[in-house]
Amino acid sequence: MKLFGTDGVRGLAGKELSAFTAMRLAMAAGIYFRKFAKTNKILVGKDTRRSGYMIENALVSGLTAVGYNVIQIGPMPTPAIAFLTEDMRCDAGIMISASHNPYEDNGIKFFDSQGNKLNEKDEAAIEEIYFDENLLADEQKIGRDIGSSKRIDDVIGRYIVKLKNSFPTDMTLNDVRIVLDTANGAAYKVAPTVFEELGADVIVINNKPNGYNINDNCGAMHPKTLSEKVREYRADIGFAFDGDADRLVVVDEKGDQVDGDKLIGALALYLKNEGKLENSCVIATVMSNQGFEDFLKKYGIDLIRSNVGDKYVLEEMRKHQCILGGEQSGHVIFSDYAKTGDGLVTALQTIALILKSGKKASEVLNPFELYPQKLLNIKVSQKKPLDSIEGLKEKEKAIKEEGLRSLIRYSGTENKLRILLEGKNAKAIDHWMKELEKFFKKNLND
Repeated sequence: MKLFGTDGVRGLAGKELSAFTAMRLAMAAGIYFRKFAKTNKILVGKDTRRSGYMIENALVSGLTAVGYNVIQIGPMPTPAIAFLTEDMRCDAGIMISASHNPYEDNGIKFFDSQGNKLNEKDEAAIEEIYFDENLLADEQKIGRDIGSSKRIDDVIGRYIVKLKNSFPTDMTLNDVRIVLDTANGAAYKVAPTVFEELGADVIVINNKPNGYNINDNCGAMHPKTLSEKVREYRADIGFAFDGDADRLVVVDEKGDQVDGDKLIGALALYLKNEGKLENSCVIATVMSNQGFEDFLKKYGIDLIRSNVGDKYVLEEMRKHQCILGGEQSGHVIFSDYAKTGDGLVTALQTIALILKSGKKASEVLNPFELYPQKLLNIKVSQKKPLDSIEGLKEKEKAIKEEGLRSLIRYSGTENKLRILLEGKNAKAIDHWMKELEKFFKKNLND
């Protein structure tokens, strides 16, 4: 049985992610982190879901049972946990959040002592301990060896200072009107504070979490209300975060949502012009638009593609020494300021770009046109290895010769084949999508 998915452990709170599962997982993680222990402290934060109370207490029980001292900091963004774990010299950090999922779900994400998300090898090691009954029993402490826990409520100030230090010191946000949608999530306190302290005129919506309204028709997954408020208040820009604030959606002064690839493209060119884009490269996933890649190429910037998931983006960033990477969905990583996607850092860099240009958001954040793109999911009865399907390589070669880009892969969780086609010729995309649909239905549903 596999516990970890693409971003930690996630499931329906009280069922797949029960208190028992959380406590046992904490014990396994504590035993694993003990191998590298320096301070015997682990940091635990959460978003605003009601189930966070249950899971937090279960984690504390599991960690203290194997001898760890726990620091609880309450609702804070995921990137804050990554930062504070390193800043407070902890052996590890844990974030309780299911990110953009509805309130019924919850999740557990782990960070090492440097604030990095765990790699698959680390996750596999924790899973192995989780299922080892004898080891779990043997490692439980007694007497003075049992760990302790304490809650600290003032660490938000450390994160705010770090965020403000990522914004150019020669700029202020005076006379800039911003609408913030905090998704009734983890950024409901920190986001307004940062922008107000930098001088902005801030209008905040969806900042009254009650345990059940996180991501509920608001935030990065539902930016319609943000668009309406930007127009209503004649704001210069709008920012929507998801439940744990590692994702950002931007709305320009017209109320139009900015495409994620266009946002990263504009930021890349800004950094290049500032002389800050190390190695003139950007990391994005295989899902990013070809128009984005061609735009970067015009300015001498290389696009290197990774698998889908911000931890894979970060792996490639380290490998190629790139300081900027991200996904269309709004996870953007500035490695100079954060170890993971940080919606607030991205928002501040976006504002800096706009102020530097002297133009409106709609002009600066629309630097190129996206190529037509089509996605198709096909239900399949078997997941035959793609390289073993006779005739597929010939079709992919013909598609490439027509100037189209293709991405064909299986879903990791469902019996589905996912097909992406894109290019300048929309008719050719339609033609080849129909051809591929017939081809795969014949070859994968025997």
